[in-house]
Amino acid sequence: MEAPQGQRANGQGSKQEGRRSSIYSTIDEMPNLDFYSNATATGRLRRSRPSLETLRKSFEPIHGVLIRDPHGLKRSFTCPTGGAYFMISRTLGPEMGGPIGMVFSFANALGCALNTVGFAEVVRDLLVEYNAVMVDDLNDVRIIGTITVTVLLLISLAGMEWESKTQILFFIVLMVTFANYIVGSFIPASKEKQAMGFFSYRGEILAENLFPDYRGADGSFFQMFAIFFPSAIGILAGANISGDLKDPEVAIPRGTLMAIFWTTVSYLIISITAGACVVRDASGNANDSLPVNYTGDCNGLGCKLGWNFTYCEQTHSCSFGLANSFQVLSLISGLGPLITAGVFAASLSSALAFLVSAPKVFQCLCRDNIYPYIGFFGKGYGKNDEPLRGYLLTYFIALAFILIAQLNVIAPLISNFFLCSYALINFSCFHASITNSPGWRPSFKYYRWWTALFGAIISVVLMFLLTWWAALITFGIIAFLFGYVNYKKPEVNWGSSVQAGSYSMALSYSVSLANVEDHVKNFRPQCLALTGPPHLRPALVDFVGTFTKNISLMICGDILMDDDKSVSERNTDQLVKWLNQRKVRSFYTPFKADSLREGARFLMQASGLGKMKPNTLFMGFKTNWKECDPSSLEDYVNTIYDTFDSNYGVCVLRMADGLDISEDLQCEANQAFEADEAVESDHSGVSEGESEEENAPPIQSSAIHTIFQNKQGKKSIDVYWISDDGGLTLLIPYLLTRRKRWSRCKVRIFIVGQQQTMEEDRKEMMLLLRRFRLHVSDVIVMTDSERPPFPKNMIRFEESIANFRLQEGQQPEGLGQQGPSKILDKQMDAFKTKSERKVKLNEIIRRNSKQAALVLISLPVPQGGCPSSLYMAWLDTLSSGLHCPILLIRGNQQNVLTFYCQ
Repeated sequence: MEAPQGQRANGQGSKQEGRRSSIYSTIDEMPNLDFYSNATATGRLRRSRPSLETLRKSFEPIHGVLIRDPHGLKRSFTCPTGGAYFMISRTLGPEMGGPIGMVFSFANALGCALNTVGFAEVVRDLLVEYNAVMVDDLNDVRIIGTITVTVLLLISLAGMEWESKTQILFFIVLMVTFANYIVGSFIPASKEKQAMGFFSYRGEILAENLFPDYRGADGSFFQMFAIFFPSAIGILAGANISGDLKDPEVAIPRGTLMAIFWTTVSYLIISITAGACVVRDASGNANDSLPVNYTGDCNGLGCKLGWNFTYCEQTHSCSFGLANSFQVLSLISGLGPLITAGVFAASLSSALAFLVSAPKVFQCLCRDNIYPYIGFFGKGYGKNDEPLRGYLLTYFIALAFILIAQLNVIAPLISNFFLCSYALINFSCFHASITNSPGWRPSFKYYRWWTALFGAIISVVLMFLLTWWAALITFGIIAFLFGYVNYKKPEVNWGSSVQAGSYSMALSYSVSLANVEDHVKNFRPQCLALTGPPHLRPALVDFVGTFTKNISLMICGDILMDDDKSVSERNTDQLVKWLNQRKVRSFYTPFKADSLREGARFLMQASGLGKMKPNTLFMGFKTNWKECDPSSLEDYVNTIYDTFDSNYGVCVLRMADGLDISEDLQCEANQAFEADEAVESDHSGVSEGESEEENAPPIQSSAIHTIFQNKQGKKSIDVYWISDDGGLTLLIPYLLTRRKRWSRCKVRIFIVGQQQTMEEDRKEMMLLLRRFRLHVSDVIVMTDSERPPFPKNMIRFEESIANFRLQEGQQPEGLGQQGPSKILDKQMDAFKTKSERKVKLNEIIRRNSKQAALVLISLPVPQGGCPSSLYMAWLDTLSSGLHCPILLIRGNQQNVLTFYCQ
C-alpha cells in the first residue's frame, strides 16, 4: 500500500528534517545531537529516543506508509547566558556557583562604575584646564558620571544591535588613537617635547627605564599591579553575553583568547615604546637645555641627551617625565587630542560592556532560583530575552558607587571580586580534572590541570597582597552566601564536579574498605528493609532510619511481583525524593521477582557493594496470616528461613495499626508486603502508550506522621532477651537512645531465670552490661516463664490455629499430600511445651510493658518440622495485646558486642 503523493512528500520532508531511522528498525533512530541536548542549558527542544520496551514490543510499519516523527521540531542552538557564573555553577555546583554568581554580577556593576568615574575624572580635568568648573572637583565627577551612565543605560535598553554599533564606533576610535600614538613615537622630538622628557627612540632611555624605581611610601610592585589590574578585567565580557552570540561554542574561546593576546600585545607595545622614548624626570623648562661643550655639574640620563634636569630631580619638583606626568601618551602621539578621544572610547566601551554583562549574569542567577526574592529580575523581554529589570538594577548599583566619586575606594573591591572569580574558574577546571569524570573533556589541547591550580592559587595570593581587607570582605561575603545555599540545598542537578568528586571518593573508600578485615568493634547493623514502595510503609522506614542515619547502611527493598510491571516502570526518582524529603538516608532498590521469598533471597545476595552489604533483614509482620493464601504464608515464613541460612539477622516489626497505609492513600500496594491482601493493583485503565509517571498516583505521604517521629519522653524500652543472639538485641536499643527523640528513654532488660538464683542471675547480667558499657536502668529476672499459662489465653492460642489443624489421616482439600501449613496432632503435641511458653511469655510482656515506648523480643528460630502456620501463631502470640511497637529480633548468633580491646 502506498501513501498519497502529498503525504509521501510531507512524510519524507519531516523525516529528513526530524529523524533518521537505523538500519535495524524503522523506529530505531540514528545518533543525533538532539537526544543529548539539555533544554534548560541550550534552549533546544530535547528529543526522546525510543525506549527499550518500545523497541522490543513494537511491530514494523507497513512498507510505504511513512510515520511523522513528533519530536522532529528543532530550534536554533542558543548557548545560555551567565558567562563565568554559568561555568562555575555547572562545574562546582550551586554551593559555589551561587555565591560567585552574586559577587560576579556585583563586580560587573562596579566595573561599570569604575570606568564611568574614570571617564568623568578626565572630563573634569579638561573643565579645570579650560576654567569651566561647574561646582567643584568632587561634584563635577558625580554630575558627569550620572549623565554618562544614564546615556549608556539608554543604549543598552535599545537592544544589543545598538550596543554592538556603539562598541564598533569606540573600537574605531581606539584603533585610530593607537595608530596616532605609534606614528607619533617615530616623529622626531621638538625642543618643547624634549624639555618635557620625550626624545623619540633611544637605547639608553630603554636601558634606564628597564628596571623599577618605586617612589613614595606606597611604591611597590603590587601597588602598581593593583593600579594596572582593572584594565584587564574585561576579557570575559564576551562570555557573559554568550546567549546573544551566533555561534558561542566557537566565538567564546576564540574571542577570549584573542582578546587576551591583543590586549597583552598592545599593553606591551605601549609600555616598551613609552619606556624607550621618555625619561623618568623632566622639568618642562626649555631653558634647561645644555649648551655645546658644557662642563658644569649635571647628573642623570638627561645630561647625555643635552638637558640638565638635575635640579628638579634633586628637589623632586619635576612635573614631566614617566614618573610625574599623566599626559605622557599625549606627549608621544602625533596629535594629542586624539589620545583624549581614545581615553574616552576605552572608558566608555568598558563601562558599556560591564553594564550589559552584569544583567546577563544576574538574569541567569535569578532563573536558577538559588536565592529568594531575586526571581523578579530574571524576567526577559523581547525576542532576545533582554533583562530590562536587570539593567535597571545594575544602573542603580553603578550609580551608587559613581556618587562616591573616588576611584581608590572602588578599585580594591572590584579587583578582589574579579580575582575571586578567576580563582574559582581555575579551581573549577582543576577540580573537574582531578575527579576523573568522563564528562570532563576539555577541547583546548594545551590545557593542563597544574596550570589551572597555579592560576587559582596565585589569584588568591594576589587578593591578599593587593588589599588584604578587601580580600577578607570578599571571602566573608562568599562564605555567607555559600552557607545559605549549603543550608537550603536547592533542587538542581547540574552534573557538577562536586558530584563527580563524591563518587570518586566513595568508590575509592569502598575499594579500600574491602581490604579491611571485619572486627566486632566496628560492627554496624547494615539493614535491608523490605518496605515495598517506601511511602506506603513510612513507620518501617522511620524506625530503621532512626538508628541507621549517619551510622550504617540502609536499603529499602521493593520486590515487584506484578507481571505487568517492570523495574524500570517503578517511579524510582519520586521514591528517592520522598526519602530525602523525609530526611531518611537510605538507598532504594526495586527488584523483579515471582515471589517474596525469591526477591528477598536475591536482594540479600546482590544488595550492597564490597563491605557495604546488608547483614540484617527488616520486614513487617504479616497480620493477615490467618486469612491469606497458604502459599503466601509459606512464602513469608520461608523468607525468614532463608534469611537465617544467609547468615543474616532478622527483625520483624509489628504495629498495632499495621504498617501498610495504602488504603489510607488509596494507592497501589505490593502484595508481597501487604497487611491486607484484599487490596489489589489495577492496571486495566492504563493504556500502553501512557507513561507510569502520568498514571502513577502522586507520592504525597512525606507529611504523614508516624510514632517514630515523636519524642518518646521518659518511657521505657523493654528488651526481652530470651536467647543470646550475639548482642544485636542489645545493640539496637543502644543506638536508639543515642537519638534525641529516644535519649530520655530508660532501657530495661528482661531475662529468664530461676527463683533460687534470681539475684545471682541479675548481678551476672548487670556485670555483663557494664563490661559492654551499656547503660540500662534495670535488669528484671522472669522466674515464672516456665509456669503454665492461663487457660483462657491457651484457648485463644488454639483457636487462632484451629483452621490449620489437620486430624490424623485427613488430607488437605485440593491437595493429594499434606500441606506444609497444616498442623498434625502429633506436631501439636511435640511443640506443646514451646507453645505454652510463648503464651506465658506474652502474659508477662503484657503485664510489664503496658507503658513502654518499644518492646524488643527475641525472635524464635524456626525449626525443621515446625509448620509455617504454627510458627506464625507463635510470633502472633508473642507480639499481641500491646499498643506500642514490637520488634521481634534475632541476630545471626555471631558477636556484635565485645568488651575486649582487641
